[in-house]
Amino acid sequence: MANSKSTTFKVNQEVVYPLQGVGKITSIEDKKFKGEDVLYYIIYLEVSDMTIMVPTDKAEGLGIRAIVSEVESKKALQLISEDYEPVTADWKMRYQMNLDLLKSGSVTDIATVVKTLYHRSKVKELPILERKLYDSALKLLTDEVSFSLGKTKPEVEQLIFSKLETEE
Repeated sequence: MANSKSTTFKVNQEVVYPLQGVGKITSIEDKKFKGEDVLYYIIYLEVSDMTIMVPTDKAEGLGIRAIVSEVESKKALQLISEDYEPVTADWKMRYQMNLDLLKSGSVTDIATVVKTLYHRSKVKELPILERKLYDSALKLLTDEVSFSLGKTKPEVEQLIFSKLETEE
């Protein structure tokens, strides 16, 4: 590392960037920004084939976090198969609620969005914005859980759908 500033994450660590997915910190570099030296995480997001630079002191505020443990992943998967709580029929309110949950970035919040919108889609077809939100949440959940459990994305997706179809 270029200097002695402390960082939360390490090079080669996989992290979750809310609404973007799992990324890998490829390096931590000092760069000049407006005449100041700023330490950046250089994060490669495979899902979108994009590399982003995030100031290390802003990472936490942006919701960037370490990938959850196997225990947390299993908890999120368990949550998916629990009883479904019907949500408001007003899709705009529902969309905002779910978007806020996704932005928080926690694996259980992402699982909640997947569960809610999956069950809602069984009642009535989702409006296009909500459909995109569902697809995005499903991708984020699949991405993180596959890294956490060391399984392939197709295996995790199958696991998620089997849990969604389970009536407890």
